[in-house]
Amino acid sequence: MGVRVTEHATVVAGGGPTGLMLAAELALAGVDVAIVERRASQDLPGSRAGGLHSRTIEILDQRGIADRFLSEGQVVQVAAFAGTPLDISDFPTRHNYGLGLWQNHIERILAGWVDELGVPIYREREVIGFAQDDTGVDVELSDGTSLRAEYLAGCDGGRSLVRRAAGIEFPGWDPTTSSLLAEVEMAEEPDLGIRRTASGIHSLGKVEYEIRDGEVVYKEGGTVRVMVTEPHVGATSEPTLRDLSEGLIAVYGTDYGIHSPTWITRFTDMTRQAAAYREGRALLAGDAAHVHSPVGGQGLNTGVQDAVNLGWKLAQVVHQTAPESLLDTYHAERHPVAARVLRNTMAQVALFRQDDRIEALRDTVSELLSMDEPRKRFAAMMSGLDIHYDLGEGHPLLGRRMPDLDLVTADGPLRVFTLLHDAQPVLLDLGEPGGFDVSTWADRVQSIDAEYAGDWELPALGQVAAPAAVLIRPDGYVAWVGDGTATGLCDALTTWFGSSAQNR
Repeated sequence: MGVRVTEHATVVAGGGPTGLMLAAELALAGVDVAIVERRASQDLPGSRAGGLHSRTIEILDQRGIADRFLSEGQVVQVAAFAGTPLDISDFPTRHNYGLGLWQNHIERILAGWVDELGVPIYREREVIGFAQDDTGVDVELSDGTSLRAEYLAGCDGGRSLVRRAAGIEFPGWDPTTSSLLAEVEMAEEPDLGIRRTASGIHSLGKVEYEIRDGEVVYKEGGTVRVMVTEPHVGATSEPTLRDLSEGLIAVYGTDYGIHSPTWITRFTDMTRQAAAYREGRALLAGDAAHVHSPVGGQGLNTGVQDAVNLGWKLAQVVHQTAPESLLDTYHAERHPVAARVLRNTMAQVALFRQDDRIEALRDTVSELLSMDEPRKRFAAMMSGLDIHYDLGEGHPLLGRRMPDLDLVTADGPLRVFTLLHDAQPVLLDLGEPGGFDVSTWADRVQSIDAEYAGDWELPALGQVAAPAAVLIRPDGYVAWVGDGTATGLCDALTTWFGSSAQNR
């Protein structure tokens, strides 16, 4: 009997936040997509990464699902650089804050949305190899079955099999620091909080707490979240309770009688980035494309944003409305974004070192960041609100996120982000109604006549001139800005959304 083969247009390897987001984006665009995930369910032991930055919350708002996350998380000013908090409460966005929400909850909510969109998930299986040809990819699974797809997206983490099997280099920097992270029970009440020693930063915190009158009140007993910096870098074995005990004793003089670990993991500041985000029909997103220190909480956010950049492009190539070369813009746009994240995390790791001279440097940087202009610049970077794709010269909006304006239309008030719920591009005409004829793209592009009387303000840049019209991509970035004429509009439509119906 031959190997059972199931066909899908796209297979996503890995059902973490990046894989779930990518599958959802493809499903919204009507692509037959399936996820391969090694876990039996979406349950994630422990809490892992936590927090959504402002731009990621905006992206979820663009799809109409931000409230699902906001109703469960805690709104906080989470943007920070090397321990210096960066207030974004004066930023021109509806979501001028971060959201404290652990990864297990983020994944559960995303998985619920993916389920509503009807995406099948092949659970308790993983991709163990693939072979590509001119028309598609044969994806080999760990249970002996095989999937046939037009494209394979590797969202399978820092040790990505898809990346390795595609032969994509992963250059970067080896780790200089290593930490253990765990959730355990303790026989004694621990000394909660952050502790700095010559070996690094350590912390103990309760997992279960309540917010009473705006104050955090920790539960007596219960699970403790532990982070200890290890004295040496380079351990390759899976971390054990004994490793954690020794780490705690070295720092606190006791291990507080730790027992019953929910999970124990090790993280380092290893910093690497895939040399290419695409090799033929195999693509990479999230940790498969970039790994770095978790400082600043940028990893999960960068991965989800990779997915939103890739999804609509891949969908158009699968539907054959756009040429395969559109996929080259994915690497061109997202590789520089992650390269910048790698650099800022490396800088932060250096500033966190426990050394008198570094401490003097950290104080100096902190003083700089308390000034308004540096604060705005760094806060926009850390929150993802300053991302700028290089789409050539032109209006400051070009290649930047479209603000979520309150528009006035013939049908009543409308938010820009509401227009993006179905992940379709939008031509927003803010001048005389009916100024543009895009009827030959009507099957792909919504055309909206609207008015907006307020200011146009961008994070870190400030006020910009009001455009006469904008072409908004499904990921919420501006692909064209009109000056009252249609100059360049057909080119932009063709570049991003394929030839018009009459030219096909």
